[in-house]
Amino acid sequence: MTETNFPTPTAQSAPAKNSKNIVIGVLATALVAVSGYLVYAKNQSSQTIQQQEGQIAKVSTEKSELQNSFDASLARLDSMSTVNTGLESKLAERNEEITKVKAEIRSILNKKNATAAELGRAKTLIASLNEKITSLEQDVARLTMENQSLNNDKVVLTQEKEKLTQDLATTTTVKQELEKKVDVASTLNASNIVITPINVKSNGKEKVSTTAKRVDKFVVSFDVMNRIAQTGKTDIYVLVIGPDGQAINTGSETFNIREEGDKPFTAKVPVDLETAKVKNVEFAFVPGSSFKQGNYTVMIYQNGFLIGQGTRELKKGGLFS
Repeated sequence: MTETNFPTPTAQSAPAKNSKNIVIGVLATALVAVSGYLVYAKNQSSQTIQQQEGQIAKVSTEKSELQNSFDASLARLDSMSTVNTGLESKLAERNEEITKVKAEIRSILNKKNATAAELGRAKTLIASLNEKITSLEQDVARLTMENQSLNNDKVVLTQEKEKLTQDLATTTTVKQELEKKVDVASTLNASNIVITPINVKSNGKEKVSTTAKRVDKFVVSFDVMNRIAQTGKTDIYVLVIGPDGQAINTGSETFNIREEGDKPFTAKVPVDLETAKVKNVEFAFVPGSSFKQGNYTVMIYQNGFLIGQGTRELKKGGLFS
């Protein structure tokens, strides 16, 4: 049997097999580690994404809630839009403050990517806005009550004014009626009317005459008196009617007769009266032409009423009269 110094195949392959197993083990371990890391990283990424989604959802929900709260505040403001002009002027300063707060809140809520800090600011502003609105509502309620009270007072005062106006109208009517009665009642009465035809001689002496062609003037005398007439001046108007039935006028002036209107007069005689005292009045009447035969009527007026009248006849006279 031949002997040799080379090792047998079995003895040489054992170390190589062990080395291969080690490499495989290392690779397997590395693969497991990588796989574990990938799983861990994926889990971490999923958690981060979930957290971010949660934060986004939270911000979105908070923004939506803030928008709803803001809309509710605006609705409260709108409910006061019927406040009348008088109240609006009194609340102008408060409305100006509210307008500024509303503008800042809208600016934040209109941002697509509003930060949490900004939303927090909006939340604070909305709370402040609600406080201002509450205060405004209280002011509106108070002012509305005050206005209602003023309106009620106005209604009462209007009614009282109407009643006073009616009472005044009634009183005025009664007063006017009484004044008319007093006015009529205070009209003078003329009495003792005397119409004396006078002939004036060339030497100035005067003589009574009843012959028309010799009469130069009438001297008219009468008494006036009234128990309630006020002391003071008054005018007495005299209208003389000639034998032809025509009024004898001395000018273009007129006086008023209550039942007949304005008429020319023959003479106007001013008289000083004293209450409840008889006053004698006398004046002379000279016509514009010669006296004529017939009756002359003297009509005496005061306060628009005929208070007395008298008639005097003048004769034609004889051949030597």
